[in-house]
Amino acid sequence: MDARPNSPEARDIRYHMHAYTNARKHQETGPLVIEKGDGVYVEDIAGNRYIEAMAGLWSVAVGFSEKRLVEAATRQMSKLPYYHDFGSKAHSPLIDLAEKLVKMAPVPMSKAYFTNSGSEANDTAIKMIWYRSNALGQPARKKIISRKRGYHGVTIASASLTGLPNNHLSFDLPIANILHTSTPHHWRDAEPGESEEQFSARLADDLEKLVLAEGPETIAAFIGEPIMGAGGVVVPPAGYWEKIQAVLSKYDILLVADEVICGFGRTGEMFGSQTFGIKPDIMVLSKQISSSYLPISALIINDKVFEPIADESNRIGTFGHGFTGGGHPVAAAVALENIKLIEERDLVGNARKVGAHLQARLRKLASHPLVGEVRGVGLIAAVELVADKESKAPWGKPAALGALVNGLLQQNGVISRNMGDAIAFCPPLIITEAQVDALVDTFERSLDAALPQVRPQG
Repeated sequence: MDARPNSPEARDIRYHMHAYTNARKHQETGPLVIEKGDGVYVEDIAGNRYIEAMAGLWSVAVGFSEKRLVEAATRQMSKLPYYHDFGSKAHSPLIDLAEKLVKMAPVPMSKAYFTNSGSEANDTAIKMIWYRSNALGQPARKKIISRKRGYHGVTIASASLTGLPNNHLSFDLPIANILHTSTPHHWRDAEPGESEEQFSARLADDLEKLVLAEGPETIAAFIGEPIMGAGGVVVPPAGYWEKIQAVLSKYDILLVADEVICGFGRTGEMFGSQTFGIKPDIMVLSKQISSSYLPISALIINDKVFEPIADESNRIGTFGHGFTGGGHPVAAAVALENIKLIEERDLVGNARKVGAHLQARLRKLASHPLVGEVRGVGLIAAVELVADKESKAPWGKPAALGALVNGLLQQNGVISRNMGDAIAFCPPLIITEAQVDALVDTFERSLDAALPQVRPQG
């Protein structure tokens, strides 16, 4: 770190409070200051180049230097730099994007509603679900079931949906009417000898028991990511989504698919719902919708959700919810161009093809002494690290080994992220097989470098 008093690092420490960061530790270590991007690479202010193996925050599908998105933003900024959709107003990019999203949805959908982030979108989903229950004359039907280790955002309501302890501790969360059911992680949570199908059946039974204990008439919706992202890239076991949806259907419970990470090609299909046979009533979209070049998110809702809400807004006189920047014309124009690029360049196909190579390369590391499990689909994966393979025990405190290896990876030129002791990989959809090889080779070197610290000789 540059220790000069007016260096970018020193000024960052002086003035900037960071997201998802130990604020006291940051005062000692300072930031990694990223200066520019090029394809799957980013470069820091010292000129060090990194493979960005997390696509920023699971989100930069087309890489860090796509000129067509810059041009789309510039054109729209020159024509109409800002407008809104309050009070029946609209603008062309938003109309075009709404039509595109509804038509490309994997199940019949009715309307798109626009927000600025995944957190805002999930907050909005909660409000829509509650509003709908009141519209239907079911004021008791307000509870929403999420999952332990699920991730749905950080606003007060969406952070309550999130099932990670650090998102609740000292924030006085979760709020009322948010419930959590089992995590579908077979490797970690299955009973001895329990097959994936048996494990899925047990988790569906857990869900049904929760519904019955709370009262089916009080349960409005279930929310889940097709693949859990920030909870450790947890891939659902065989039969999981089929069995969960059977329970939801039995008790007329809405299904919200949080596609914020999986959407727009990440799993090798356009949506994670297609990969796992999910038929949602609400889809939540963000991140790769614009490759995060500009903030934008959306909910797509079906008629089962929209029609009661429309009736209630007519009774009250308005749907009293919205955001100043929701459906921003420049962000909408960039999202449209980004989706066009994903389709033109068949980045979904690339995620499927190069993703298979990534999964195969990572699985070759399964015999490494520090590797407990390798999991993933398409261009999203995680490697769970352990100190002892048989007991699945961590090295010292949980997350210590993940932090060690993640730090070594960054020193060696790959930016990743550890969720506890799981190292995640979620590179831009444009990545090549040769770049995957460079990424995995660096990861293997980092594992080897960590091994003597974890298992000292003698």
